[in-house]
Amino acid sequence: MTNPMPSAPQFWDGFYAGHTHAERGPVGRHLIAEVSGLEPGTALDLGCGEGADAIWLAEQGWTVRAVDASRTALARARAHAVRLGLGERIDFAQHDLGSDFPAGEFDLVSAQFLHSPVAAPDERERILRRAGQAVTPGGHLLVVSHWGVPPWHQGLPAVDHPVNLALQSPEQNRAALQLADGQWEIVRDELDTIELTGPEGQPGARQDHVLHVRRIVR
Repeated sequence: MTNPMPSAPQFWDGFYAGHTHAERGPVGRHLIAEVSGLEPGTALDLGCGEGADAIWLAEQGWTVRAVDASRTALARARAHAVRLGLGERIDFAQHDLGSDFPAGEFDLVSAQFLHSPVAAPDERERILRRAGQAVTPGGHLLVVSHWGVPPWHQGLPAVDHPVNLALQSPEQNRAALQLADGQWEIVRDELDTIELTGPEGQPGARQDHVLHVRRIVR
């Protein structure tokens, strides 16, 4: 008899039990590049993990709601924010996004590498559509997704990888959002290549799909 698939909170609590940053972790470089020039407002950080992106947004003047399925990750994120004096600018809350999407509209909705090995079929697509619906007129949606991996990296999905992911193509990411014609402006839609060096000094690259759109004001 096979073991039942864990829920998202169970899986990600288990993941963060063995993977953590003692201090604030690295901020997403795509978030910095795409958001640095925007006027701060309200932001929703989907899958915030241990809070690095949410904390950076708060430092830039944003009021942030940061959500994740893992209570373990959220507790660490909240502790990092309080230590840096930003606890009042960030509302950390547990949401299993497949069934419990946060209410409200936001000037920025950020979904950085929102992949999950325990997602139900079409769950990621439903979450991304809901993310677009949460953007206020004139606001921005930023979806950054893994795509290509360097040659020394095992292909995904791979059962012995800590997070066994099936990756979506840029075409699938665009289709998932179901952006209505004439209602959105494309700010950036491209593959970003990051040059890397392998464990034995071999050259390689990783590709991320960066999709940044703005809801047009009517």
